[in-house]
Amino acid sequence: MTRENLKRGYVNKILILILVAIVFAVYGQVVTHDFIFYDDQVYVKDNPRVLTGFTLDNIIWAFSSIHDHNWFPLTWISYMLHIQFFGSAPGAILLENVALHAISTILLFMFLERNTGSAWRSVTVAALFALHPLHVESVAWVSERKDVLSTFFWMLTLNLHARYAEQRSRRYYLLSLGAFFLGLMAKPMLVTLPLVMLLMDYWPLHR
Repeated sequence: MTRENLKRGYVNKILILILVAIVFAVYGQVVTHDFIFYDDQVYVKDNPRVLTGFTLDNIIWAFSSIHDHNWFPLTWISYMLHIQFFGSAPGAILLENVALHAISTILLFMFLERNTGSAWRSVTVAALFALHPLHVESVAWVSERKDVLSTFFWMLTLNLHARYAEQRSRRYYLLSLGAFFLGLMAKPMLVTLPLVMLLMDYWPLHR
């Protein structure tokens, strides 16, 4: 590894730590928040399937239930797993949302920096993504777990697809497909992601 690559890796690590610190500094206050009397009762607070945790019956229910014409079994399962290990306190669930948002921010930075070579522009875009007011609802609302979870898989899919484009590796191709389908199970909105991946092939992947 060249000195230039070592320097680049060091700078990127510092920038990632700064992004994580920004996300937790801004959104960390949600740990003191309570459930909201709008959907939180349906999703977690008064949902016996979720409150009884990660069981086979509840997993079957998650994959077979439709809520408001949407199918998102992975979101239900994420609630079940959280309650199984950490309990049902809303602050802890929301803190998990913050962590997912921070990881998505990191993945966006990594994707942009790897494909543009510009760390500072990439961290600026990632910071704007992290702090954009539209994300407040998703991070600070228990019922919007599906949004932060699906965004994580969105960003993960972009990174894996970019790796596949670089290396033509079957492993990265299968991993990107897997991340995409997991994202669909978190929120059906990811049905639009293949179009974004086609645009990616034009820029920045230049395929």
